[in-house]
Amino acid sequence: MTLCCLGPEGTFSHEMACALTDDEIILVPTITDVFRAVTEERCDGIVPVENSDAGAVGPVMDCLYRAHVVITGEAYLSVAHHFAATVPAGKITALYAHPQAHDQCLRFIDTLGVSVIHTESNSASAMQAASHPGTGAITTEVAARIAGLPLQQRNVQNTKNNTTRFLRISAHRPERRPETGKCSLIIDPRADHPGLLYDLLSEFNRVGLNLTRIESRPSKRGMGNYIFFIDVEIGPGLPEALDAVGRLATVKDLGWYGRQEGKR
Repeated sequence: MTLCCLGPEGTFSHEMACALTDDEIILVPTITDVFRAVTEERCDGIVPVENSDAGAVGPVMDCLYRAHVVITGEAYLSVAHHFAATVPAGKITALYAHPQAHDQCLRFIDTLGVSVIHTESNSASAMQAASHPGTGAITTEVAARIAGLPLQQRNVQNTKNNTTRFLRISAHRPERRPETGKCSLIIDPRADHPGLLYDLLSEFNRVGLNLTRIESRPSKRGMGNYIFFIDVEIGPGLPEALDAVGRLATVKDLGWYGRQEGKR
């Protein structure tokens, strides 16, 4: 099936999509465009949701909250960032970087002492640096090669085991739920009260379910008002826990899904 992901060619999203399918891949300029293509039922989508160093990808989480999509799988990709430029690091006047790449390479970037200009993707960073002599980019090897930008320094990410988790999203929920894997939820409390988060999480503990991730995001309804993104391992007590949490808050079930392995 056709997949859509953040482009252009050379992004980690494109690399992940290529590893998951031999079918057509649609490259779009923004994360919002990926979700739009999925909701219009033109394709499934591949989006990065979290990184082992930089944490959650905010635009993806916001789109999961707003869009009518479900998660049908997850996949993991080891990522390496490189510094590319036509001049050595000490001579650049500015640096182009995607916000996630900026966070994942912060230690190296801080040594450069130049302003950082954020871009929509690692590929865009390479193309911008190639178009502006004397600047540099934090980018991928493929994107640098496509832009004709020499790699000045490899592996400038903060940590060696830098890994990004991707989600496969679809406009349609699969007919069958898997018996193992994860379920992703967005929990929107109706009203705040002492012990609210404890009350919500204790329902999963009560039936012996393991929470693998919990993130809070602003609800956009004012300071101090949050929604919660939760990943829970699938188990026999999950429907019961969802019913109980649904009596305390509004719950968006994003889907029950397993892990997908790449072709390479």
